[in-house]
Amino acid sequence: MKLRYDRDEDILIIETGAKGTIDHAEHTGSLISHLSVDGNLLLLEVLDASRFLEAALRAGIRGREEELPAS
Repeated sequence: MKLRYDRDEDILIIETGAKGTIDHAEHTGSLISHLSVDGNLLLLEVLDASRFLEAALRAGIRGREEELPAS
């Protein structure tokens, strides 16, 4: 897995390390999933990453499941 952060665009890019070529992408809220032809997740983009990560850290510190911003 490889992580990159684009500070100018506030996008977190997560490369899963799975083998394959990106065939298509699905956009849901602030997440863009790049998938292979057989549906394996190859790359995930988190838009508005600072807001998403802040909420994830807050939920982790509180030790309970919370809905994270995805829109």
